[in-house]
Amino acid sequence: MRGVIYDGKRVRVVTDLQVREPGPGEVRVAISAAGLCHSDLSVVDGTIPFPVPVVLGHEGAGVVEAVGAGVTHVVPGDHVALSTLANCGACAECDRGRPTMCRQAIGRPGRPFSLGGAPVHQFAANSAFAERTVVKAVQAVRIPEDVPLPSAALIGCGVLTGVGAVLNRARVDRGDSVLVIGAGGIGLNVLQGARLAGALRIVAVDANPAKEETARRFGATHFLTSAEGVRDILPTGADHAFECVGRVELIRQAIDALDRHGQAILLGVPPATAEASFRVSSMYLDKSILGCRYGSSRPQRDIALYAELYREGRLLLDELVTRTYPVEDFEKAAQDAEAGRVARAVLTF
Repeated sequence: MRGVIYDGKRVRVVTDLQVREPGPGEVRVAISAAGLCHSDLSVVDGTIPFPVPVVLGHEGAGVVEAVGAGVTHVVPGDHVALSTLANCGACAECDRGRPTMCRQAIGRPGRPFSLGGAPVHQFAANSAFAERTVVKAVQAVRIPEDVPLPSAALIGCGVLTGVGAVLNRARVDRGDSVLVIGAGGIGLNVLQGARLAGALRIVAVDANPAKEETARRFGATHFLTSAEGVRDILPTGADHAFECVGRVELIRQAIDALDRHGQAILLGVPPATAEASFRVSSMYLDKSILGCRYGSSRPQRDIALYAELYREGRLLLDELVTRTYPVEDFEKAAQDAEAGRVARAVLTF
C-alpha cells in the first residue's frame, strides 16, 4: 500500500508499505483523506524530534475495515475521524476527563508498519498518510456518513486544537475579547471557536493581508497585519490572546497584549529548546500563560459535537479545505502549505 515516509533525510511516497492486523482494542481504518498539518512538516525540519523511519500524518478520516477483539463502538463500514490520543481510559487523568494528560498518550510511538520487512514508526499514534492504519479503538470516532471525509479529516487535529483551546482550555465567555496571532489552519479554528463562544471582539493578526477575507469568514471582527494596532481596537487589552504560530517573539506579543486578568494561550510549536521571556511585573494583575495540548479535548465527545455543529452550518469545515492533492503529490502539498498558499492541504487516497 502507499504511504508517506520520512527516513531522517528525505520524505518519499512508497508503494510497498505494510500494516499489521488490528489486535485487541484496536481498529484498522482505510484512510480516505488526511490534512497536512504543520506538525508533520515540523518532524521533517527537526522542530519536533521523532524516531525514524516514520509514516507521517495525524489528521485523517476514513472507513473502518476491521476491528480487534473487544471493540464494540465501531464496526466495519463505519465512517470515522481519527484523533491522536491513544489514551488508556483507566488512569486518574482519563478518569477526570483529561485524556490529553494521559501518560500512555504522550511520547510512546508504536511500530505497526513495516517496509521491506523492517518496522516503521507511527507518528502521533496515527500515521494518516497511509492507505491503511491501525489505531487504538478510542481514537476512532464515528461520524455521520453525510460529512465529507476530506472535511471530516480536519476535525481530528486542527479543529480539536483550535476550537478546543477556546472552549475547553481558555473557556472564552460571551462578550469577551479575543486576539488570535496567526491565521493559518489552527488560527482559523480559534477564530471560529471564539465566534461559537460568543466573543464580542475577535482580532486576527497575520502578516499576510490575503488572509483577511478568510479570517473574517471564520469569525474575525477585525484584521491586522501586525500586533502594533491591537491597542487601537482593544484599548485595555485582550481577555484572551492565542499564539498560533510558534515563535517566541509572537508569544511575547500575545502576553503584552493582555488586559488585566487576561490569559495567553500557547498553541504554536517552537523548537523544543526555545525559551520565551516576558515582563514579570506585568503578570501580577491576575494574568496567566496557559499551555494547551490538543485543545484540552475529549475526542469521543468533541469530534461528535463538531460534526453535528458542521451539519447545522455553525462550524466551518469545507472552507478549510483549500485544495486536495493525491498522495503522490505530497511534495507540492508541502510546498503550498509552507508558503501559506493554502489554509489546509488535504491528501487523498
